Amino acid sequence: MLKIGLIREGKTPSDNRVALTPAQCKWLNKNFIDIKVTVQQSSSRCYSDKEYQLAGIVVKEDVSDCDVLLGIKEVPVNMLIAGKTYLFFSHTKKLQSYNQKLIQAVAEKKITLIDYECLEHADGIRIIGFGFFAGIVGAHNGMMAFGNRTGLFKLQRVGSVNSFQKLIHTYFGLKVPMIKIAVTGSGRVAHGVLEIMNLLGIHEVEADEYLEKKFSYPVYVHLKGADLYMQHQTGKYSRDDFHEHPENYRCKFINYISETTILLNGIYWNKNVPRLFELQDMAKDNFNITTIADITDDMGGSVPCNLGDSTIDNPIYGVDKNTFERTAPYLPNSVDVMAVGNLPNELPRDASRYFGEQLIKFVLDDIRKGGSETINKATILNEGVLNKPFNYMKEYVGQS
Repeated sequence: MLKIGLIREGKTPSDNRVALTPAQCKWLNKNFIDIKVTVQQSSSRCYSDKEYQLAGIVVKEDVSDCDVLLGIKEVPVNMLIAGKTYLFFSHTKKLQSYNQKLIQAVAEKKITLIDYECLEHADGIRIIGFGFFAGIVGAHNGMMAFGNRTGLFKLQRVGSVNSFQKLIHTYFGLKVPMIKIAVTGSGRVAHGVLEIMNLLGIHEVEADEYLEKKFSYPVYVHLKGADLYMQHQTGKYSRDDFHEHPENYRCKFINYISETTILLNGIYWNKNVPRLFELQDMAKDNFNITTIADITDDMGGSVPCNLGDSTIDNPIYGVDKNTFERTAPYLPNSVDVMAVGNLPNELPRDASRYFGEQLIKFVLDDIRKGGSETINKATILNEGVLNKPFNYMKEYVGQS
């Protein structure tokens, strides 16, 4: 019998998403005689304890009898249970300094840690995540910020409704002015952004048209790898080579800064990937971008004017185009930046339902059967010991 526990989120500010909805827990208990799901009590989930109980799920405080514990965000050190298998977003694979104590505690407690972020299909595409709904909320917030800056239209906050379906209804009758929007990325985040572009009636155009033509209606260009990067020597783009040696590439987005009003950024970034532009470019006369939604949210990353997280309550801040300092939003010489790290929290029930479906389809059955190559490659620590694919983390974890 595999005992799965749905743990309470302990990180501050609290996250209200869940790995499995009440209906999904009920389905698992009904369809697999060797699985039992238990839910830890919580007052902050988007699904209440009562909803789980009505679905026939045991809800209790102590989940120490469970084998596998499912969370969302990082688990506080004082909440970790020794010897268990955990699945959550640990935010440690890039050696993030702010989570070093967490990963060291996981090792000390001989915990097995499977990181959602590291679960990938054979071709390297991530299996599971909240990216689609991050794209939905991020694109909405970016458009909302532009409307607030210009006064040309008004969008309400995503959190004022409790479902994606209701959010769609808020777009009826909305007329977007003649603007050009650049959408970057090709993953789930970008797919969410494109959904909002289509719902708002914004037309897609090709890159050459975007750069050369004027339009009497709002348009967007979708910029993916080959549109954004070129190898220094060959001038070409190879996806595999780029992912192995991004330092050998330069970014072509500088060609778009004079034609773009809103940037909706959904590209993956690490320290070797060239930025979309540099801070100094913001001071140039041809930098016409007024609003940036950095949905993938890397501080000082692909969008260098991401000066740190904003919050769901206050999602927009300004960055002065000459001093590059953080300001209030919507000022004349500033660029408005949205950089919220937990965007799907604004549509938590939809996001959780989607996440749980992927978890059931591609992950839990492998765990139930004793593991797989996919699970192994996502296991950072196995009973407290670094797994081979993560040996580069030895110093970070404190293992020789």
